[in-house]
Amino acid sequence: MSRTALIGNVTAMLEDAGFLVSDRCAVRPKSFDVAARRNEDLLLVKILGNVDALDAETGAEMRRLGEYLRGTPMVIGIRTRDEELKPGVVYFRHGVPVINPDTAYDLFVEGMPPLIYAAPGGLYVSLDGDLLADEREERGWSLGRLANELGVSRRTVSKYEDGMNASIEVAIQLEELFDQPFSSPVDVLDGADEVRDSEPTPSAPEADPDDEHVLHVLTSAGFTVHPTARAPFKAVSEDEDSPETRVLTGHSAFTAAAEKRARIMSSIGEVARTRSVYFTEEKEKRESVDGTALVSCEELADVTDPEQIRELIRDRARAPSEA
Repeated sequence: MSRTALIGNVTAMLEDAGFLVSDRCAVRPKSFDVAARRNEDLLLVKILGNVDALDAETGAEMRRLGEYLRGTPMVIGIRTRDEELKPGVVYFRHGVPVINPDTAYDLFVEGMPPLIYAAPGGLYVSLDGDLLADEREERGWSLGRLANELGVSRRTVSKYEDGMNASIEVAIQLEELFDQPFSSPVDVLDGADEVRDSEPTPSAPEADPDDEHVLHVLTSAGFTVHPTARAPFKAVSEDEDSPETRVLTGHSAFTAAAEKRARIMSSIGEVARTRSVYFTEEKEKRESVDGTALVSCEELADVTDPEQIRELIRDRARAPSEA
């Protein structure tokens, strides 16, 4: 299957599951292909045939954007160089959860979250340690008795009951011994924080020198500006007085390619519930493109009150939907 067909299939599946899906990010650089929202769940989805194509820089950017936009970065893919991705298993690449289309369908359409995640050494599950301890005590089994049944040490059983994750083989043994499952779902929509690499969100890249004057004006107007490296926009700007107010920010000469980028920003902003603004090097006849505000650097030069920047963005940019 071609990547274009795969993206189309995944997009259709998300729409069938009740997600509002953005236009495809058909510009470069891009760290994700589509944004999708259902109620309060926002996804930033990269769709790949071979998930090994996700490099460290793109993974870092996806994680940063997930934090800035209050969303979950996710890769939906088919295979690695060595094998097909297994259904019902969450994998990780550079701290980003990865699932195959069948797992995505089960999660989003059927409401069945995955129970297994892959990590160095094999496949694992998160155990409900409290339930395991209750069932063991209900049977009158000691830690040593259960340890003998599993072929592990008493200390290992104690750790299972304290919440340590277990191999899938142990999870199967426990289910057979007690005739019930002890596995807890992997919370993919929270980025699978409990099982992914416990790394801090990667630091933001340096701003492009060509954008520094625009970003400086936004900072002066009371925005915290997060530069991006591999996104259809140059930065995500947060209003310091209203942290929930975020603005996708672009900047360049307003060419045909820039107009395409502005339209994509509008589509992403509608899904991510942000405003979007494109700062242009020359004054445009229009004040917006599909809801993305257009503000010229000439206008910026005439601004003496930082509040005027906020007003320009509010007046010209489409307000984020709360639906």
